[in-house]
Amino acid sequence: MTKSREGKGFDKRRFTKTTNVWKSINWAKVQRYVFKLQKRIYQAAKSGQDAKVRWLQRLMVKSYYARLLAVRRVTQDNQGKKTAGVDGVKVISPKQRLMLAENIKGNLKAKPLRRVWIPKPGRDEKRPLGIPTIQDRARQALVKSALEPEWESRFEGTSYGFRPGRSTHDAISRIYTAINLGQYYVLDADIAKCFDRINHDYLLSKIHCPSALKRDLKQWLKAGVLDNGAFEGTETGTPQGGVISPLLANIALDGMARLIETMYPRKRNRTQATAIRYADDFVVISPSLEIIEQCKTAISEWLKPVGLEIKPEKTRICHTLNYIEYGGKTEEPGFDFLGFNIRQYQVGKYKTGKNTNGKPLGFKTDIKPSKKAVKAHTEVIKGVIKQYKTAPQAALISKLNPIIQGWSNYYSGVVSTETFSKLDHIVWLMLRAWTAARCGKANHGKLRKYFKPRTVKLRNGVERQETWMFQTKDGLHLYKHDWTPIVRHTLVRPDASPYDGNWTYWATRKGQAIDTPNRVAKLLKKQKGKCTWCGQYFSPSDIVEIDHIVPRSHGGKDEYRNLQLLHRHCHDDKTALDEERMLYS
Repeated sequence: MTKSREGKGFDKRRFTKTTNVWKSINWAKVQRYVFKLQKRIYQAAKSGQDAKVRWLQRLMVKSYYARLLAVRRVTQDNQGKKTAGVDGVKVISPKQRLMLAENIKGNLKAKPLRRVWIPKPGRDEKRPLGIPTIQDRARQALVKSALEPEWESRFEGTSYGFRPGRSTHDAISRIYTAINLGQYYVLDADIAKCFDRINHDYLLSKIHCPSALKRDLKQWLKAGVLDNGAFEGTETGTPQGGVISPLLANIALDGMARLIETMYPRKRNRTQATAIRYADDFVVISPSLEIIEQCKTAISEWLKPVGLEIKPEKTRICHTLNYIEYGGKTEEPGFDFLGFNIRQYQVGKYKTGKNTNGKPLGFKTDIKPSKKAVKAHTEVIKGVIKQYKTAPQAALISKLNPIIQGWSNYYSGVVSTETFSKLDHIVWLMLRAWTAARCGKANHGKLRKYFKPRTVKLRNGVERQETWMFQTKDGLHLYKHDWTPIVRHTLVRPDASPYDGNWTYWATRKGQAIDTPNRVAKLLKKQKGKCTWCGQYFSPSDIVEIDHIVPRSHGGKDEYRNLQLLHRHCHDDKTALDEERMLYS
């Protein structure tokens, strides 16, 4: 029964011997096998067949195909593939990747993590990351591939952080659907140092998996860290930076929203309280202040065995529409969550929606970029302009464009038009000062050296005449925030999972996501959600890249018919083949 199903007559030694070049592996076959196994784990867990789940998980970690895929993820796909652990190993050769797939098969002794401090966006504080060795990362990816399908079948529908196919925009959309037809009290809370304080014994007691996997988990939790050569033990927490750490944090916090749902079930077809969580940030929404206060107490008690507590200075109780007196101070209406400000405003009866009984609400719900997020973004742009004060105009434009486009895309699903316009004016003033610093007093003639009129075609096909466009002589121009169209985000189905096998739903959703660039969305539609190199569907967690079919170095043009969408690893293979052809041509 435990015999591998990786193909009839599969000989691993023969496979390794004949596959001496990494890219010649039949990755489509590998992915199909691993996904089918994950789908079976998901379905077995959903139907309560725990014994079958354990058997399939053991089969997964023993699978050579699963090990190959885990190695590819940490050495080719992951953003941190060039970051070394304590052993100093970064990018490894194809031959070493095959050896690594063999080495992560059995019991391994976990090495300490290398501590790296990175700045928190918009703050002076720094966040500690623990970087495992590349071997530990590969083993973690393998174990995660076995555990994640089981937990994805069990996680709460209102949990959105660090889960495949879910995003911050889903959390914000869920909040909107919860409050847009009524007035509510909100517990806006933050868990203090969540990743650093999770109780290991509590976490391990929640995970019922094969003993070999639990042994691995315990090793990674207790491995310790090296910070500038000094060793520190890790008695609590799941250090940020590990492949499996986000999954473990979600497992530890799973059940919080369910607790609220159990305490306050739907009454007369109305929701009494809803908890929405994104990683360690969460909100509880209820029409009753008394229920909100009880939820705060209940969650504080629930967190104690987890080893966690609510952070008082980052926790407040407020109302979505009105000012309230609470805790000896006046609380403003609305709250900030994940960089968004969520608030309701009084409006006339003809400018409002209607409740379920057909009566005018008298208010509207608006979600906008938070003031803190706008300030942080402005500071980033200001810093870049200052850094490039003597650089060519083209270099400054090339640096600013991805920053502006990325930020605008993130906020393109909410009420951002006014914010975008204000930001464009601020950027214009900054660039005007940049011009004056280079040319002296910025009069009309000197400004025209850097600012020129231009007709721009926006994504929705509308043409706009820009009078003062920051651009170079050859037409390279700065992207403006308000060129980004406002497109509402579609909330993910609570019961949907990438492991359910509904590729049509997930491919369509990826193409419609508001943070998906326009060219990527068009190519996804053209390619029907599949990579043209390997023929496999793009999953929600895949990193996709745009490739020039005929490389630009070979005369290929940057036009739609010469573009295709590939997995990052497929793009690497295609680029290597292009270079090889150029070398021998």
